[in-house]
Amino acid sequence: MLSSASNRVLTFTLQFSSSLKFSPKTHIDYRPGSLHSSIMSSASRSSPREALFDDSGCGGPITLEEWQRWGCVSPVPAMVNAVIQDLKLLENNIDAHMVFGGNGGKLQGDFKIQEDKKHRAKYETLADSDKKFQFYSARQIACRLLGSRGYLCQKCWLPMEDCMCSKVKPSSLWHGIKFWVYMHPKDFLRQNNTGKLLWQVFGVQAATLCLYGISEDEEIMWNAFKDAGKAKVWCLYPNHNNAPKTVQDAFSHQSSADMECAYSLTNKDRPLNFVLIDGTWSNSAAMFRRVKEQAKLAWGEEDIPCISLATGASAMHKLRPQPSWDRTCTAAAAINVLAELQLLPECSTHGLDKQAEAVEDALVVLLEVLTTRRLRMGRSITRKVRHSRDIC
Repeated sequence: MLSSASNRVLTFTLQFSSSLKFSPKTHIDYRPGSLHSSIMSSASRSSPREALFDDSGCGGPITLEEWQRWGCVSPVPAMVNAVIQDLKLLENNIDAHMVFGGNGGKLQGDFKIQEDKKHRAKYETLADSDKKFQFYSARQIACRLLGSRGYLCQKCWLPMEDCMCSKVKPSSLWHGIKFWVYMHPKDFLRQNNTGKLLWQVFGVQAATLCLYGISEDEEIMWNAFKDAGKAKVWCLYPNHNNAPKTVQDAFSHQSSADMECAYSLTNKDRPLNFVLIDGTWSNSAAMFRRVKEQAKLAWGEEDIPCISLATGASAMHKLRPQPSWDRTCTAAAAINVLAELQLLPECSTHGLDKQAEAVEDALVVLLEVLTTRRLRMGRSITRKVRHSRDIC
């Protein structure tokens, strides 16, 4: 679910039963600030750091092992490694080190100036718009990977000293559901991203990362969709061209026998696929257009079923307020769809409420870790909305 870089996309908010409300579990000292409080993302403005390059190859091409440790399931994207190779060649040619820092591990210093000229020149040589798009995504991801090596934990995407992995309790997601976190490259490895919590809790096979613009990722996702069929693919996104359905509208018409048949063990490889668009509100429109384009290629029509969720507020609103209370973060949207499915008699026996709680617990842990980090670094934990179009 990036112009206001720490904000994310999904426009759904939560209204839980008493067992699923955030507030009882969120105990954080909250000190109100003025509208002029500093606006900082949870990604630290750390001291500049050089990319890790050594004879062991840790600064060379991304290996499959490293790629998958970051939460990915696809083969290593060829274009990402090509960008890394170009960066290394440039570093050798200009005798300047790659230096990263700030939000998202951005390039800094003289190397950034030279690299910016080079990548813009290469971008202009790409005649195909899709190639330009893939190059843009690959460059974003390559720089984030290099800037995060040795700095961020590869599982929780937090600085090593703030790693929250030991506090996250894994849970099994019911086999009748699969989440796809369709993530914008600028959200990849972002510390306050909440989509990552889904595979931390449920595992990468139940909640799979798909990076926008990375052909290897998108191919895996769409192959799964085509195998499942359009009727089993739902996007959690407010499609204004067609009225989105509620969970009850979408599924309550099915009889209990139909639901059990659809989700039987013999059909466990074809679950309901829920797509969570993970980027800012401004970026999400382009991401949703791409989903519709791919849907047209797969099924001959671009309309893809969309689900609208109930209203409420995410725990992360404390650090990342949204432009309105009907918008929330990626993890909270997943919590909500599980909670709403649990209310259907057909799904009430699958423990979806407990699975929603597991994600909620992880979300609270992330909120507490980010808040503690900000306070330790002398930063405000209050935020104001800078761009009404951006959401978490």
